[in-house]
Amino acid sequence: MPDKTPNRPGVLTSMFKPLLSKAKVLIVDDEQSNVRLLERILEMFGGTHVRSTTDSRDALPLYLEFEPDLVLLDLHMPHLDGFEVIEQLKTASAPDEYRPILVLTADITMETKRRALASGAKDFVTKPLDHFEVILRMKNLIENRFLHLELQKQNAQLEQQVHERTAQLEAALGELRATQEHIVRQERLSALGMMAGGIAHDFNNALTMMLGYSELLLPVLQSKAPGRELEYLRHVIHAAQDATQIVRRLRDFYRPASGHEIRVPLNLNELVQQAVSLTAPKWKGKCQAEGIQITVHTELGDVPEITGNAAELREVLTNLIFNAVDAMPTGGAIVVRTSRDGDGALLGVSDTGIGMTEEERERCLEPFFTTKGEHGTGLGLSVVYGIIQRHGGSIQIASEKGRGTTFSILLPCSTPCAAPAQEEEPGADAASHKSLRILVADDEEIICELITEYLKADGHQVETAFNGIDALDRFKGATFDLVITDQSMPKMNGEQLARAIAETKAKVPVILLTGFGEEMQAVGNQPEPIDLIVSKPVSASELRWAIHQVTGCEPTDE
Repeated sequence: MPDKTPNRPGVLTSMFKPLLSKAKVLIVDDEQSNVRLLERILEMFGGTHVRSTTDSRDALPLYLEFEPDLVLLDLHMPHLDGFEVIEQLKTASAPDEYRPILVLTADITMETKRRALASGAKDFVTKPLDHFEVILRMKNLIENRFLHLELQKQNAQLEQQVHERTAQLEAALGELRATQEHIVRQERLSALGMMAGGIAHDFNNALTMMLGYSELLLPVLQSKAPGRELEYLRHVIHAAQDATQIVRRLRDFYRPASGHEIRVPLNLNELVQQAVSLTAPKWKGKCQAEGIQITVHTELGDVPEITGNAAELREVLTNLIFNAVDAMPTGGAIVVRTSRDGDGALLGVSDTGIGMTEEERERCLEPFFTTKGEHGTGLGLSVVYGIIQRHGGSIQIASEKGRGTTFSILLPCSTPCAAPAQEEEPGADAASHKSLRILVADDEEIICELITEYLKADGHQVETAFNGIDALDRFKGATFDLVITDQSMPKMNGEQLARAIAETKAKVPVILLTGFGEEMQAVGNQPEPIDLIVSKPVSASELRWAIHQVTGCEPTDE
């Protein structure tokens, strides 16, 4: 068969020129004639990037400077032979680098070939040189070189992509962990809030009896009891009132925001200045009297107006400043900062105090958790958390043991809520004085008895029931002007009782008396049949006002 391999220089040139024109070739041969021949061959087939030397000692410097894609190397040369040059070039190259060496030699013995290949040469051309053989072998080696470079480039791109993707995954994992920790913390605080609500409800029932019966006894004993016993009773009343305030503070932790709460535009910087002034007696006067030096600095930025309750936000600031003072028993510095954060305002309170451990930092917003021992109630920061939640904000805490703490609070800017219409206080001129017939329903007999005593003291006629079904039967069997019912009762709760009364078509007002009153009012959760919700514990005056609200009547004097 005829040989179909192209043998015309023009055909080979067109085939090899695109490849050879991009390749850099280094020629190392001690015979000038061989160098010239190789240069002409390369020039004929499009090779334009060529360097050469006839002194093997210059091979390494040229190699490092020129960075060739292919080395054409003679083996037998003075000073350094080809094997020594190969060893130098191999030492100067990276382990994964592919720079082929094409050996040019008249020594065609098997031992020479084996030694050259073992040293690092990639191919051989036997002298005297054949043009086509030289160019074909160069083409193969240069193609392999460029393929290797492309593979390295793709590997580098792939490694970069893997690195970037790994960084993205690590960032996403970090965000996921942070979100998970936030959700777990929110769920824990939510669970604690539910528990706090149950505790508050039970406390309210107990406080209703303590405060109520004490108030009933006080006018009786004022004229009959010795001074010491009367003072004891007043202590009981004061203790019950203080306990009521503690329960209300506990409610501030879990109480949701109310659609009826007043929200007005506020200047955060002014609130900060007011809080610093209000807390000065503690961090300045008292601490200096105890020989402790505490300074408070403000760094107030250009912040947008926020909307909220000024008293509650001042309480947030005073709580945080007081906490910072307590965290610096030997003195230190407090810095209160404000700055703009997007469309919101960022409030920061930092101290140089004792700091917190990671466990303390994670739990410090929980109610009743405190690091102050018997000097703290554990409600200050939980109240701060509840207020910030109701304002639609968020709170972050950074702390390190021995290096201080920073509270960062982000408050959004929002449209102010309209203030609710003001209801008129009951007045003697508008009131009609008459005795009412009232049905009282509560599964706690002692609370029934207390409410009955309140009402009878104001001249009303009272009938009691200890569950919802009994109350409904009594309502159907008599005529009443008012129903006062507890919410949590067996068989039929207060809301169900009110609906059943409404179904009888009797237009009788219903007051729901419950330990969850403030929470129901905050979220606007007043069932339709209920005319008014009153929170426990309730005093005689509060109950009197509630009756006036739903009936327009004040009690008859005894």
